[in-house]
Amino acid sequence: MLEINEIKIGRVLAVNNEPYTVIKAEHHKMGRGGAVLKVKMRNLINGSILDRTFQGNEKAEEANTEKKPANFLYQSGEEAYFMDNENFEQFSLTREQVGEKIKFLKEGVTVDLLYFNGQPVAAVVPIKIAIQVKSAPPGVKGNSAGNVNKIVELETGAMINAPMFINEGDTIIVNTDTEEYAARA
Repeated sequence: MLEINEIKIGRVLAVNNEPYTVIKAEHHKMGRGGAVLKVKMRNLINGSILDRTFQGNEKAEEANTEKKPANFLYQSGEEAYFMDNENFEQFSLTREQVGEKIKFLKEGVTVDLLYFNGQPVAAVVPIKIAIQVKSAPPGVKGNSAGNVNKIVELETGAMINAPMFINEGDTIIVNTDTEEYAARA
């Protein structure tokens, strides 16, 4: 059981025997009253959103999950296909189960799959991924004073802001949490 101060973004809780990941958690202190925690959670099986408020002495049950590494193979329509690194079994997850970070996945990237009751329910994408720049507009001469960025397209189709010195064909490291340029690879 988790105390309310242990409930943080990314934790997986069990609510009505289903796994929910915490996507937002806000502590509120009410004058003389006790602290409350307002939490927004996403169901890992069907993608529904649940808002819940925990009072000061309430506890939450952590979901019994297991992480296993898997390779991302490809995306087709609303499905993302993965291969288990241990037994080479292939299976798919929906876009909702993978989340918004699917736009940074390319063939061969290793992700951690979250299993609940023996079934894969979500993919945990690495925080930093090296991706090649597919297209980048040229930098404009004299436009380099200060911190100037331009929008570049990555090989996965995602669009991010990158510094002016990044060119087409460069490999960069992208922070998938902030969806921003992190460094050159």
